[in-house]
Amino acid sequence: MKRPFLRRRGHASGALSPEDQFHATLTAPRNPEPWAPGSARDIVVRVGPFFERAHTRPGDDHGPDLIAVALVHPDTPYAGARRLGYTERGWLRCKTTSILGFWQPGYAMLTHATAGLPLPDDVGMAPAHYALYIEARKRDGSLDGFTLLRLGPYTQTRHAQQDYDRLTAALDGRETTLAPGHRVSVRFGPLDVSDHKLFADPYEADAVALLAAAVEGVTVK
Repeated sequence: MKRPFLRRRGHASGALSPEDQFHATLTAPRNPEPWAPGSARDIVVRVGPFFERAHTRPGDDHGPDLIAVALVHPDTPYAGARRLGYTERGWLRCKTTSILGFWQPGYAMLTHATAGLPLPDDVGMAPAHYALYIEARKRDGSLDGFTLLRLGPYTQTRHAQQDYDRLTAALDGRETTLAPGHRVSVRFGPLDVSDHKLFADPYEADAVALLAAAVEGVTVK
């Protein structure tokens, strides 16, 4: 009788036998499972000559050009992941064209971790940093409203905090007068990488000046 191709053996739940792991490693790169935007499943990306497992950031995994991902160790304990640099990268900007497909166990043998190597300094993906959102919400208690301005990416959280404080001070006493029928406030959050073209670069212009221009545009309307 022909045995199942990926028969699982051993004591570890879900673990592949050495023989099945070998077959899975051979077939995974040849038969990738196509990635679908919006899925919560892990994906596989290339980092140099290796394959790496990555989590997608919930709410920022719809594409079509860029999504936010975090590289993760294929299966070892946290200490090993930290030693090899998997826990120090944070969220990264990943081009959807570089996604090879959904993660499969067969890729595990093809990672830096299995080779006993740390991730390189340059993994080919820039950080997906944080951002500030200046939002106008209706004063009737509903969540209806719109976003006046998006600022990002911030390369350091302290830079975002500084602009947050400055913008909050600029809005003090004016929150309900800048946009008729709305309350304007500042929110700190992760950068929506998929919508990166909608963001103003906070390092190229003054945040308060950008807010003034955004408010003026609303007033004109």
